[in-house]
Amino acid sequence: MLRLPPFRYHRPDTVAEAVALLARFGEGALPIAGGTDLMPNMKHRLFTPAHVVSLNGIAAMRGIGTVNGAGPSSDNGKAPRGEDPFLRIGALETLADVSTNPLVRRHCAGLAQAAGLVAGPQLRNMGTIGGNVCLDTRCTYYNQTEFWRDALGYCLKKDGDVCHVTRVGKKCVAAHSADTPPNLIALDATLILAGPDAIREIPAADFFVTDGIWNTRRKSDEILTEIRIPLMGPDSNGAGLRRRSAYRKLRQRHSIDFPLLSVAVVADFAADGTVAEIAGVVSALGARPRVLAGWKEIAAGERLTGDLIEALASRAWSQCRPLDNIIVDPEWRRAMVPVYARRALEEVAGG
Repeated sequence: MLRLPPFRYHRPDTVAEAVALLARFGEGALPIAGGTDLMPNMKHRLFTPAHVVSLNGIAAMRGIGTVNGAGPSSDNGKAPRGEDPFLRIGALETLADVSTNPLVRRHCAGLAQAAGLVAGPQLRNMGTIGGNVCLDTRCTYYNQTEFWRDALGYCLKKDGDVCHVTRVGKKCVAAHSADTPPNLIALDATLILAGPDAIREIPAADFFVTDGIWNTRRKSDEILTEIRIPLMGPDSNGAGLRRRSAYRKLRQRHSIDFPLLSVAVVADFAADGTVAEIAGVVSALGARPRVLAGWKEIAAGERLTGDLIEALASRAWSQCRPLDNIIVDPEWRRAMVPVYARRALEEVAGG
């Protein structure tokens, strides 16, 4: 039986209290929300914090709703009013609630799909969208028991000095394996982080880095408090733009498993059916999600026909080169890139 290491449990009531605890205990503390990823990792001794700070008692980090304002939220969850409307999702909202929420399904169908494909029902009822955004990277040589890793000689990400995937260099290439971030990047979402010094906003596209050991710009004493997704403004609606999104996930089974490949597509269509804006993001191939380059240049002003979809899918394939950081053959995963990009594009094209 795998047992948890000893730790002290804290349950603050506000963001400020939680941040203060993380700052006080430094590297010896970790935040926890649903715990669906942290608890197994602690049992594997991948993390051994002396203090665990629960965020579940912070009411300000819950709720899903549209807001006509911009600027960081305070502990009461309110934001100043402004001109640009956005969809606010509290970081403590469960993946199950995100996947079924009418506002999310209406404005961000691909995000709802992604949240509904994470793990299984029990884990979606516990796991939060904030936890999914901050999910630790995964690798065949990392997500193992301490006994297994010791027999191998450990790895660069934990306790070792060599990457068993590349076998050269000093860069960890553990794979980003969260489902919701590719959609948030394609939707141009903003992440709100609260720290001991300030509250800061980071575009989802800039939140992730290529370091598999710590692949986000979140500092250890910061907490992701909410997600903001811009809605189609009055000018866009007046111009007749309509947004559609879709998500496709490749995995060994049709449930439970982490993605071997994920593809998120968001497109804005003009009144005449032509593409005004389009974004594609792939993930589970490297340490961070990858925005597919050149899609807008190919598709802008065109109808999303079969030929255009094939061109976009081919462009996606040319940019993706998976590594051997997941047990499934990387060449097969690469071959699936145009297949899953095509399926997501076809769904977007069909409305």
